[in-house]
This record gives sequence, structure tokens and C-alpha cells, in this order.
Amino acid sequence: MTQPIPFERPIEAIPEPTAAEVPLGPTGRPMPVFAEPAALTSHGGARVVSMCNQKGGVGKTTTTINLGASLAELGRKVLLVDFDPQGSLSVGLGLNPHEIDLTIYNLLMDREVTLDEVVVPSGIAGMDLLPSNIDLSAAEVQLVHEVAREQTLQRVLAPALEHYDVILIDCQPSLGLLTVNALTASDGVIVPLECEYFALRGVALLKTTIDKVRERLNPKLEIDGVLGTMFDGRTLHSREVMERLVSAWGDTVFHTVIRRTVKFSDATVAGEPITAYASSSTGADAYRMLAREVLTRWPAE
Repeated sequence: MTQPIPFERPIEAIPEPTAAEVPLGPTGRPMPVFAEPAALTSHGGARVVSMCNQKGGVGKTTTTINLGASLAELGRKVLLVDFDPQGSLSVGLGLNPHEIDLTIYNLLMDREVTLDEVVVPSGIAGMDLLPSNIDLSAAEVQLVHEVAREQTLQRVLAPALEHYDVILIDCQPSLGLLTVNALTASDGVIVPLECEYFALRGVALLKTTIDKVRERLNPKLEIDGVLGTMFDGRTLHSREVMERLVSAWGDTVFHTVIRRTVKFSDATVAGEPITAYASSSTGADAYRMLAREVLTRWPAE
């Protein structure tokens, strides 16, 4: 019996992937690759950035600690400023707020106190801390009677600009005088926003405040980005909120998204950034990616 002649199919060219087939990130946009930033040859000329949102529990303090630690890993010299009377940033780095002798409050209200007296090491190489505790709540009232009250923080941070590359200010969850001070002292604002419907509602009010500060007090102020936090891609609600966020803010929304994980709470209890407590976790990787992304957005160093 004659064997059938084998039929060879011609090799077809593999078509280029269409835009619809490009892998999309959590924000629904193609996920770019952020290159490792170049090493710095010198330090100084710090960019001052406020973590700001009048809603509490959206990840401001977590982002301040972990973005700061990730920037320090990239060779940047970082100063964290705890500008919340609750002192969560100080606690999150292992300090006892009742045992702090000098805080940002003393720096604001006493001209005899210098920056060097208040700054403490954070436990992370390349990252320092200006601590805070409940005393700072009195500053809101006392600053009302000061001349140029909105520029007080800017004045006390001025000596730090030549020593650091980045200064991150953890703001309190309100739009009072302390937050206005932070915005007046800042070059940029990062808005952490929980991927939850009610968190979306207050962002318009925050933008109005930022616009007023830019118009009346700080013309250089700009929004560096909106950061989606506590994202859970398994829920339709989180995905819909992210979709609405990108629809409203466009490219202002960071490509990096911080997913919900119990490791953040564990790191806070340990008094360490997640990059040190759980270095190989997805949360640590997300903040390292965010650090690279913000450096691509900021003006060339």
C-alpha cells in the first residue's frame, strides 16, 4: 500500500500583537517599564513633596514610609516629615511618641530650636525623620496669630534643602492650616487614594484647595500624581473605582498601584518599612516600582 505523501503546512508569520492584546496594568493602561535611575554624584536641592488627602486611612503614612525607603534604596538622601499630630509616621518607624524630647512642633514654634536638634535617624540608611506627637495639634491654633503663618514650615525646612534629595511630608487628614503649610512648602503633591467609592468623592475638594494654594501662596505647586491604594483586583468595585479615577484624572494617575496586603500592617507593628520587613513581598516591589515612576516624573536631578 502506497504511503500518503506528508502534507507540510506553510509556516505563517506570527502577527504583531494589537493594542488590545498588550498586557494592561491595574489602571487599565499598558504598563510601562521604568528604568533604574542613574546614581547621584552629589546630594542637595531637595524636591519637597506632600502626601495629602483629607480623608483618613487611605495610605498616606504607609506611602510616605515605604516610598521614602524605596528612594533611599535608589541612593537618594531622604527626609520624612511627620506633620500629623497623631504621630503615625513616627510610630510606624518604631518611635514612642511619648518619649520624643523635641518634635516638629518645637521647630515650628521656638526659633531657638534648630533642624539638626530635631532630626533623628529612621533606622534605614539614607533616610532621616522629623518626628511628631500630639503637641503638634496646638500649632494649628498658635500659628493663627503668627505673621506669614502659611510659610512657617517652609521657613524651618529651608536649611534641609541643601542636604537632602527628597523631603516627603506626611500630612494630617484635614485641609486646615497645617496642611496649607505643607502645600506652601512643597514643590509637588502625591494624592494616595483608596480604591473605594467614598474616597473618590472628596478628591474634588482637595484639588480646589491645591489650586487655591497654587494661586495665592505657591505658584510652583503641582500634582505629581494620584496613587491608587488598597486595590483588590478580585473585586469589581475596586476595578470600577480605578476606571473612574483614570477617566477623571487621566495620566496624572500613577501606573503603579498598591494592592491590599496584610504585610503592611505587620510592617507597621514591627516599626519598619515593608522594604525591610518583607523585602521580597509584592508590597515592597510595588513601592520600589513607584519610586522609579516618581523619579521619571520629577524634573531631572
